[in-house]
Amino acid sequence: MRIVVAKPGLDGHDRGAKVIARALRDAGMEVIYTGLHQTPEQIVEASIQEDADAVGLSVLSGAHMTLFAKTIELLKERDASDIVVFGGGIIPEDDIPQLTEMGVAKVFTPGATTTEIVEWVNANVSAS
Repeated sequence: MRIVVAKPGLDGHDRGAKVIARALRDAGMEVIYTGLHQTPEQIVEASIQEDADAVGLSVLSGAHMTLFAKTIELLKERDASDIVVFGGGIIPEDDIPQLTEMGVAKVFTPGATTTEIVEWVNANVSAS
């Protein structure tokens, strides 16, 4: 299973994304971490080039509605909507239903364990 972990936008805090990337890697997945300050276009391009099964977005900046929406829109435009989009960060509970409606498969909020995230990915993402 190939997972892209990405930090979209201007947020410069990537400790959580690195912890998740390591947990997924330690669980036997191939993980591609894109680094800080990625645009949705860069994330989608990397996801397609890497033949990713899923992309996990970490957003702490408050721009989650825009960044998730743009990433999903671009995946659809590139005929790559089979790539599962999940994410986490500082995301208000009230925004989760709208994110789910737009196509985000799962949102992990602060306090989610790495075990919970790994188990969810294993249960909900199929290797291509």
